[in-house]
Amino acid sequence: MSDNHLPQDPRPVRDSQSEMAEIVLPNDANPLGALLGGRLMHWIDLAGAMAAHRHSRNYVVTASIDHLDFLVPVRVGDLAILRSSVNRVFHTSMEVGVKVWVENYISDSCHHVSSAYLTYVAVDRDGHHLPVPAVIPESDEERRRYEDAGRRRDVRRAELERRRQRSL
Repeated sequence: MSDNHLPQDPRPVRDSQSEMAEIVLPNDANPLGALLGGRLMHWIDLAGAMAAHRHSRNYVVTASIDHLDFLVPVRVGDLAILRSSVNRVFHTSMEVGVKVWVENYISDSCHHVSSAYLTYVAVDRDGHHLPVPAVIPESDEERRRYEDAGRRRDVRRAELERRRQRSL
């Protein structure tokens, strides 16, 4: 990982795009044969971290994960496909989107399982925050996700401030 603390040149979204696949095994499932939600959350965190690492070229830590819905069950024997990319960079943090699909190669079907937005912070070996290079959205979809990420950040900050006020 880079120990360079100077801002780096902006990078396109495509440089962060990552994909991972997991075959759902019995150890990943509940007694009904469906993927455990916690296991899927773990995979989502890993997929998101891959994109954040690729973009920042530094260590990253997970700062937050937004709302998660599980839309369809994932069964033992299915293939979970997780695709991730950086949506937007702030100073030392970045929002990563992760979309999960389930493929059943026996029935030749593919369905959207879940989507998540995670915030990662780039850090050095001592845990100090590091600046992250800007991200360049190139397609209309990437530009939309970039703008949406800014709005989500505003909502997260407002919610954090609301919680701080409640705890006083």
